[in-house]
Amino acid sequence: MRTAEIRRRFLDYFAEREHTVVPSAPLPTPDPTLLFVNAGMVPFKPYLTGEDTPPWPRATSVQKCVRTLDIEEVGRTTRHGSFFQMNGNFSFGDYFKEEAIGHAWELSTAPVAEGGFGLDPERIWVTVHHTDDESAEIWLRTAELPRDRIVRRGDEDNFWSMGVPGPCGPCSELYYDRGEAFGRAGGPAVDEDRYMEFWNLVFMSHERGEGPGKSGYPIVGELPRRNIDTGMGLERMATLLQGADNLYETDEVRPVLDRAAALAALRYGADPQADIRLRVVADHVRTALMLLADGTVPGNEGRGYVLRRILRRSVRAMRLLGYQDPALPELLPVARDTMAPGYQEVADGFDRIAQQAYAEEDAFRATLRQGTTVLDTAIAEVRAEGGRALAGDRAFLLHDTYGFPIDLTLEMAAEQGVEVDRDGFATLMREQRERARADARARKSGGTLDTSAFREVLNAHGPTDWRAWDSLVTDSRVVAVLGPAGPLPVAAAGEIVTVVLDRTPFYAESGGQDSDAGRLTAASSEAEVIEVQRPLPGLVAHQVRVIAGELAPGDTVRAAVDPEWRLGARQAHSGTHVLHAALRQILGEGALQSGSYNRPGYLRLDFPWRGALSETARSEIEEAAARALRQDLPVGVRWMPLAEARELGALALFGETYGERVRVVEIGGPWSRELCGGTHVEHAAQIGVIALTGESSVGAGMRRLEASVGAEGFGYLARERDLVTRIAEQLQAPRAELPDRIAALLERLRTADRQNTELRRRATLARATELATAARDVHGVLTVTTTVEDASDDARALALAVRDRLPAGRPGVVAVGAAHEGKGSLVLTVTPAARDTGHSAADLVRRLLGGRGGGTSETAQGGGVPAGALPEVLEALPSLITGG
Repeated sequence: MRTAEIRRRFLDYFAEREHTVVPSAPLPTPDPTLLFVNAGMVPFKPYLTGEDTPPWPRATSVQKCVRTLDIEEVGRTTRHGSFFQMNGNFSFGDYFKEEAIGHAWELSTAPVAEGGFGLDPERIWVTVHHTDDESAEIWLRTAELPRDRIVRRGDEDNFWSMGVPGPCGPCSELYYDRGEAFGRAGGPAVDEDRYMEFWNLVFMSHERGEGPGKSGYPIVGELPRRNIDTGMGLERMATLLQGADNLYETDEVRPVLDRAAALAALRYGADPQADIRLRVVADHVRTALMLLADGTVPGNEGRGYVLRRILRRSVRAMRLLGYQDPALPELLPVARDTMAPGYQEVADGFDRIAQQAYAEEDAFRATLRQGTTVLDTAIAEVRAEGGRALAGDRAFLLHDTYGFPIDLTLEMAAEQGVEVDRDGFATLMREQRERARADARARKSGGTLDTSAFREVLNAHGPTDWRAWDSLVTDSRVVAVLGPAGPLPVAAAGEIVTVVLDRTPFYAESGGQDSDAGRLTAASSEAEVIEVQRPLPGLVAHQVRVIAGELAPGDTVRAAVDPEWRLGARQAHSGTHVLHAALRQILGEGALQSGSYNRPGYLRLDFPWRGALSETARSEIEEAAARALRQDLPVGVRWMPLAEARELGALALFGETYGERVRVVEIGGPWSRELCGGTHVEHAAQIGVIALTGESSVGAGMRRLEASVGAEGFGYLARERDLVTRIAEQLQAPRAELPDRIAALLERLRTADRQNTELRRRATLARATELATAARDVHGVLTVTTTVEDASDDARALALAVRDRLPAGRPGVVAVGAAHEGKGSLVLTVTPAARDTGHSAADLVRRLLGGRGGGTSETAQGGGVPAGALPEVLEALPSLITGG
């Protein structure tokens, strides 16, 4: 049974039993504790924890998940995978153990012809918590399992919680006996390779308190509403139903593995080390495909860094398998074809996905070339100094600056007989991660506040009555004032605090739109609103500066958005939609927005594209946007079910999570139709103008357009007009002739530069001949020292020219110093004969400059000395040559 059919049967079974089918949430999650959805229950977490009211009593889903904590183990064992899918059925205060167990048993064992999975009931084992007599009795009654196949286990295995205070409860797991070929008999407690877990039923019935680990924490009481959360591993069920040994041999993964093996001219199963690398490729290519499909873009931090690492690990694995050509164009289409039956978006968006992936591979291949050169130089220096280990900071520099994987550094260093200080590298990596985590925590919590403070406010006062779509002013009550350490009784003038109101007209930063600015005003106090965020679903928090009086919980305030700010924000956000539609109109459907930011007067929009846009393309995009404004296209907002919005072709922002009903913003009907929660103008002409101000690269395969909007846009165009006027006046030329006149001036400058370069070259050669003729004999070594003014390039050229003019076969050393802005540098080169007699340019430079500098044994350079010290440095050369 193919994986897509397993997915369909699971959803159909529960849909027939009054479960609402919920589409998989995107992999990037708004949960501040996670980068990606890593379990099937994550999208339902607000309902399971009681933070939000579920819109349905029962639900079912097949959720895409990514886990990367054990990425290094991927491929080394056949049990680890970065991307996986979790089939789940959920009950929110509806049914409990009896029906959950019944559903799992019926679907697992029902004949294939009747819509089930057809597993042999005699080979199924279950586990229950050692205190859960009720579940054990239900298994006996429902499945008629013998008692010896109902295994009782402790907290570590069969009691579930999220690791923090909140819902918890016992769980029951289903295992399938794959036979003696896979291990020892005796049940799951003996061998979990032979007995494969395929379904976990969690019975959320209690609330836990503080405490570490999976056990030992107090149970503080029963939940007011008991919930069911189950998870069936889709890949595990596919492994069982397809008779595969492991997930890498199932129909959604094996084709990628086979293609990788064919490219490398290998047979899977012939070489254990090659098999590991083939599994890495198969897993990582599929994972990258799904992350790219959900809008993650390769980058240097957060989600982007995870994706970049996964892509680069797959490319490197192919390299280690002996395949040196670009690999992703061969592998990614195979992954697309295996995943499209379950996720049509990977086929629909493949042009964009491929463009980003292939650009990342191209960039990494260049990184490998550059990093290899840097590593070779570093290893040569270690060996020249008689060392045996590359310092941890050098390995970290390769990793952090050049993106060079540490395992590749280890491998290449070992090939040259050099070790790597792994402990030093690990220390630097740990420090970097700690800084990144601290920064991420600060960003997620608004800089100083822990989300627990907001949780207490939300629990005590309920969600904020948010009026940003239809109001600029509300009469509000302050429900909380928060400082870095938590709740405050009062905030005085000059303090910056976080304020939560019972209702607010302020737009909280989201969807790329910056938050509103404005004021909170009371009878004897006033505060300026600096920033507005949503620290928790349903709660709006205002960072304010108290500018007069005091602000305290319970105060009644007038919350007023700056109307000019809001107008500018509406223009910028609608302008972003217009520019996005114009971009896709000119460049095609693949130019899909993958990130944006807008504030009054300014917008930027990121999109996948390889290479800079031509001047013609930029002009056409700007004209398409201007045409929409001239036509004054209507702007409309409609609410509809998510499925209907998708059928209409509404575009969803990557990284955003949507509910069952969504807000669709249209500009000109189908011309621009996007899911959006932002504020907008009523019709396109109100935007005023969209003036493109820049187009640049923001990463491999990713471009950024920037524009000024509204009044700022008119101001930008006016400044451009004034600039052109001044240039025309200075050149005394009509505006229409400016391009030709400027081009002619530039050509004259280039010609003069070429002539100047030629004159300097001739002067260098003439001087080189004189210096070579006047070389001093220092114990049999012809020695030349001299200086040039202001140009290290001239110093290098002169040094090489002098060396080449020394008599052939004679040992010779040439050192040229250069002074620039009070700093001195040195270039030193030796003849082959001098090198053969033991004179190394790199060694001489480091000895002259006190350890600074580097290069090869033939030519080296360095700096870091005052310009006035150059004569003394050069005078020391003869004594080094003689060994003094």
